Amino acid sequence: MNIQTNPALVDKLAAEYVLGTLKGGARRRFESLLRRHDTLRLAVAEWQDRLHPLAELTPAVPPPAAVWPALEAKLGLSAKPRRQRSFWFELREDISFWRGLGMFSTAAAIILTSLLLTKQLQPLPAPMPASSYIAMLSNDQAQPIAVVTGDAPGGRLTVKVIAPQAIAADKSLELWAVPKEGPPRSLGLLAADGSVSLALPANATPQSIPLLAVTLEPKGGSPNPNGPTGPIVFKGAWVQI
Repeated sequence: MNIQTNPALVDKLAAEYVLGTLKGGARRRFESLLRRHDTLRLAVAEWQDRLHPLAELTPAVPPPAAVWPALEAKLGLSAKPRRQRSFWFELREDISFWRGLGMFSTAAAIILTSLLLTKQLQPLPAPMPASSYIAMLSNDQAQPIAVVTGDAPGGRLTVKVIAPQAIAADKSLELWAVPKEGPPRSLGLLAADGSVSLALPANATPQSIPLLAVTLEPKGGSPNPNGPTGPIVFKGAWVQI
């Protein structure tokens, strides 16, 4: 059968191929057809454009602590002494790990697979034109807490708290830009619920600021001009859309 004459089948196979649910001989046959048919390659490219942005917003799924020692032992790698590194350095290092694991997020896979099976998956809505950047901030339990959108032309960012937070009267939530190099920079104070609009620095792009984090500080913000003093309560990758 010439699957190019069946657009619905082409779309379904392309979606399953990109999602990773097309396996075994079916996947090998599809890859063989990909090399010969432009129609299939176009369908796969369209599904990649739809699904790959989800990797930027999915929360981290860290492996069990025993995984890395087991891999080192299996590969015959000698353990090297670890240098003492700051928490903020470790946080920066986590960015590549989050993005690498994004497409394998259990929640995203369940949602997308169920939609494919019911044949009701529609193209994702286009992002709002005014928003150039976005971050989903989550807590340590991978629960979404706030959505941050940035309008580069307007020089503003909006923080929408989707899970209201209960904080003490003598405390404040403070948003930080965590650069690849140097100390975190304060972007302003947040409301425990609702939305707040803050200034977006001209150089606060994902290329220089890969991560946003929120800390719990004394009322009015961190007393330290060089960085936060309180614990991180939620965080997320800052990406371009």
